[in-house]
Amino acid sequence: MELDPESRLDATFAALADRTRRALLARLVAGDQPVAALAVPFDMSLAAVSKHLQILQRAGLISQSKQGRETLCKAEPAGVQAALVWLESCGQLGGEAHSAIERLLAAVMDDEELLSGEVFDPDADFD
Repeated sequence: MELDPESRLDATFAALADRTRRALLARLVAGDQPVAALAVPFDMSLAAVSKHLQILQRAGLISQSKQGRETLCKAEPAGVQAALVWLESCGQLGGEAHSAIERLLAAVMDDEELLSGEVFDPDADFD
């Protein structure tokens, strides 16, 4: 079922609101992976990871394809495009703020604890 643009934007922000889904997406940005490999660092069942992946897929943030007996997951960078356009249209992301967000995203993508599935502490300081 294809979502209209407003519903897709809602789905994108809802998907990104969960730390586990952000960590799964960050792992996929580093490279395509089968579902079973994605689930390894998380302290949850394969079924629970699959549900998180379904939410990311419905939001257009990842795609899944069957390869033999495995389901391969791939990050879809275009999936966040509408969210970025919306954020920029708010006028809140001029020069310095936009750079700060880019630095934060880069730090998150380089954060080994987040990529490994460790619990993300939103109260921790970002250096």
